[in-house]
Amino acid sequence: MMSEKRKILVIGGGISGITAAVEAAEVGYEVILVEKEPYLGGRVARMHKYFPKMCPPTCGLEINFRRIRNNPRIQVHTMAEVTRISGEAGNFDVQIRLRPRYVNNGARIPDSLVDQVKSEMPDEFNLGMNKTKALYYPHPMAFPMLHVLEKDALSAEDRALLEKETPKGIIDFNMAVQEISEKVGAIVVATGWRPYDAQKIDNLGFGRCENVITNVMMERLVADSGPTQGKLKRMSDNEEIKKVAFVQCAGSRDENHLPYCSGVCCMGSLKQARYVREKLPDAHITIFYIDIRAISRHEKFYYDLLNDDHITFVKGKAAMITEDAVSRDAVVEVENTLSGKKMREPFDLVVLATGMVPNTAKTKIPMDSLRYDEYGFVKPWNGQKGVYAVGCALRPVDVARSVRQATGAAIKAIQCCKEV
Repeated sequence: MMSEKRKILVIGGGISGITAAVEAAEVGYEVILVEKEPYLGGRVARMHKYFPKMCPPTCGLEINFRRIRNNPRIQVHTMAEVTRISGEAGNFDVQIRLRPRYVNNGARIPDSLVDQVKSEMPDEFNLGMNKTKALYYPHPMAFPMLHVLEKDALSAEDRALLEKETPKGIIDFNMAVQEISEKVGAIVVATGWRPYDAQKIDNLGFGRCENVITNVMMERLVADSGPTQGKLKRMSDNEEIKKVAFVQCAGSRDENHLPYCSGVCCMGSLKQARYVREKLPDAHITIFYIDIRAISRHEKFYYDLLNDDHITFVKGKAAMITEDAVSRDAVVEVENTLSGKKMREPFDLVVLATGMVPNTAKTKIPMDSLRYDEYGFVKPWNGQKGVYAVGCALRPVDVARSVRQATGAAIKAIQCCKEV
């Protein structure tokens, strides 16, 4: 009877997609999990820690990776994208395109050979803040743990080296794009999010002020596997940091950028303030905010920081950030709306809390009947029975809510497959 069950397609291999896949597979359904990156884990894999428990992403991802590894009903396609969906609930036809990895599945390349490769490129996992080799593991806890080869980034010398020295059957420079077709009964859309482009926020100095970074960059800077191996230094000169500012609602709740609130940015900045307190106990932190949205059990997380003498909360939206020509400090100008006083204060580092933008705002699911709201999120009632959006494809949510939504979507997908 298992072989007669309709398959379930999950688009996106972040925490939402992984959860939906394992929940459906563990009750007997065949699942096809499609992820555009070379690894699973999505944005969560890039985090340093979760809130409120402040545990690393390995806490949740490692267990789920093992569940995937041990379940033969889950078929994982990384470096892949869905290019066409047609049909109806219970009988969707799906086209999937697989980009070449140039490294054969399961093959291991000797470290001694990788060390000889000189060609480098920006490290996408670390948001381009450092370089990685053109032959690389995506990151230390990547799943699947397979090398990726960026053929176009290789020098002629490195290609000749690999062709000569790599054991036979491991690297295939002639590997081509593949197209595969599948029939599925239901689809879970878990395509996730990307940060709002801070360079569009002209007044906040990102791209012009070297010591202004974004919240997603901060997660990588403090991580041991990040571009500085977890050492928090000034971006301009690697000097010690004594003052840090967190600027909330950078582009969010703003008709010129993102009119909506992403909901999780406040907690993200509170979490990152704790990173600074742990790594730089003598540093002073200022958080500029419109209001702090830390609801339910997260309020204690907020109140603990309110009682910290090294952390100051200033109610006011930053109007301008400029760079001091001599010190290279990032200078924040803001009006404190509680006192009515205007402030102009220099900081060694400023972190912009940029909001969440659904990936579907730029890249739509290839299905004509699917409906989106004005911001690019998939509508809950999206016009297509058998298609269920979860996580940040549906609305801005944190990890815990993404997991709950994904579990619910897995149940709906199973019910759809049984009913039609």
